[in-house]
Amino acid sequence: MSSEQRELDLDPAGLAVRREVLGARHVDTTIAAVDDVTGDYQELITRYAWGGIWTRPGLDRRMRSAITLTALIAHGHLTELEMHLRAALRNGLTREEIVEVLLQSAIYCGVPAANSAFAVAKRVLAEDDPTA
Repeated sequence: MSSEQRELDLDPAGLAVRREVLGARHVDTTIAAVDDVTGDYQELITRYAWGGIWTRPGLDRRMRSAITLTALIAHGHLTELEMHLRAALRNGLTREEIVEVLLQSAIYCGVPAANSAFAVAKRVLAEDDPTA
């Protein structure tokens, strides 16, 4: 740890789900890069997004992934979309279901947003193992 890093207080349930959904490698790399600027943010998203929302019993992870993909497309967050496309596959969405989510998003989020999303999806779905 650099002199600017600090010990994190990460929600254990949130961290476990975050690692399962996004992949341990991604999460470990992100946590290792925490410093005095990003530490509070990492605690916040681990506790509330991953521990508070992704652990709720009302929706399964497949449904949460589909919703997340749609929201990311709608707001044009393509870097996050790439990460969550891999997560969607890890959560059990098929390639065909992902394409259907993108098509649905074209109507409700707009064609330009879907154009960008399809370009990202084409790249991710062409990877040998996008869930790694």
